[in-house]
Amino acid sequence: MPLFAKAQAMNLNERALAALQACVGSEHLRYHDDARTHADPYAFGSVHRAHPGAVVLPASVEELRAVLAVAREHRLPLWTVSTGRNLGYGGASPRTDGAVVVDLQRMNRVLEVNEELGYAVVEPGVRFLDLYAHLQQHGHRMLMSVPDIGWGSPIGNALERGFGYAPLWDHSAHLCGLEVVMANGRVVRTGMGAMEGNSAWHLYKGGFGPSIDGLLQQSNFGIVTRAGVNLMRQPESVVTCHVKTASPDDVGPLLALLRPLLLDGTIQSNAIIGNATVIASMMSERPRWWTGPGAMPEHAVAAMADALGLGRWNARFGLYGHPGMTIARSAIVRDALRALPGARMETREYSGDIDPAKAHPADHAQLGIPGTALVRMAAWRGGNPAHTDFSLVCPATEAHATRQLGLIQSTVEAQGFDYAGGFTLGGRHAIALALLSFDKDNADESARVHTLFEQLIDKSVAAGYAPYRAHPAFMDRISQAYGFNDHALRDVAESIKNALDPLGILSPGKQGIWPGRPGLNKDHT
Repeated sequence: MPLFAKAQAMNLNERALAALQACVGSEHLRYHDDARTHADPYAFGSVHRAHPGAVVLPASVEELRAVLAVAREHRLPLWTVSTGRNLGYGGASPRTDGAVVVDLQRMNRVLEVNEELGYAVVEPGVRFLDLYAHLQQHGHRMLMSVPDIGWGSPIGNALERGFGYAPLWDHSAHLCGLEVVMANGRVVRTGMGAMEGNSAWHLYKGGFGPSIDGLLQQSNFGIVTRAGVNLMRQPESVVTCHVKTASPDDVGPLLALLRPLLLDGTIQSNAIIGNATVIASMMSERPRWWTGPGAMPEHAVAAMADALGLGRWNARFGLYGHPGMTIARSAIVRDALRALPGARMETREYSGDIDPAKAHPADHAQLGIPGTALVRMAAWRGGNPAHTDFSLVCPATEAHATRQLGLIQSTVEAQGFDYAGGFTLGGRHAIALALLSFDKDNADESARVHTLFEQLIDKSVAAGYAPYRAHPAFMDRISQAYGFNDHALRDVAESIKNALDPLGILSPGKQGIWPGRPGLNKDHT
């Protein structure tokens, strides 16, 4: 940790706390032990045990600007979260011990829904659950993209390059028109919103001149306080598709069969491919299937898959549109799958308005219905459940998928954990996902997860791959991997950081971007 972080954390004195309290009121300021609600609930190993010195919860842009003024005066490092539910990736935990967490959950208004043009305008404290409830309550016939667990923020998820499961699954691509508060307190609107009163703010990203929207993803350059989120009209028909394969060696061929169907638009959503173990973790717990030492052996995994009616690899995706279109698309997919021996596809069709009570639980994500049931995946190993996730990007080819699978699975199992994971297939790229669940009260498991994560990073980088997001404990380590031309990209990012936030108060160290004020020790190791 850079020395400046420790020095700045000491500036959280009684005077600074009183000033923060004046910004938001005593009931919306937590400090010392009360601030531990925003420490990482799934912390593992010994490297990252940062605890907030305080938590401040502004309810408006005006209160946020006042908090920033206090931070500038007292040189307080801040760490901004939308709702703080990014579990597995650190939750609301800051990178620096003693930092002030700025939690935006009270900024939770749905400001607009435009059904004709297909978008909503929300604040960062709006959760997927809240936006869905708003659409239902007001009779909007709209379908939104949701992740598996809906307690997060559409804005926060998109800014971290998260994804969902409907045609608008790439959440970062479907933010349009941002409002941002900079470190100096100035409010900026991006794209067409830079013109006062422009009616196309949430319709066209480009605006006039350079676009800065992308600079605000996974960055610490400003705090987004509202954004347009693309929605789609509720289609006449949705067909949910679940593909099951017979062999543990089928993932590469399955990915190769599905990729052209995504590229030509037959499949309009992404495709999620998971092995039997990761699907079983959504339905049951490990002790039911294996209580022996080490990773589950092949015979136990096979018996579990048979008992639960799972494929050794399982894909899910959706088809959307006029019933004639979904029928035709479904037939094309079935025909393509004939090339994979033993593969079978189950489908369910939903027409018109979708009643959540009548939808199959396995279809909720493809239908745009948020929920929280899949949090049970963390309890796979029993004990006090926790998890972290490893997310690795690769070209969407059979060769790369097979290579990544071998790398990740062998490393995970060598540390005595079960490989529970798969791929999110986006067409040209795929993201290999590994769910690393553990008992957080088990010191040995916690230490092994830390060692495992380090090994996964090092082996992946050596093989020419890199994660696209990370737990705070590993942000610097992964930033090091993006080292072309002596880390030229990071140097550009830090030049921007120092120009926009010369005091270094906004989320220092996020994604390995540290402030560089003269006289302060910056350490990227």
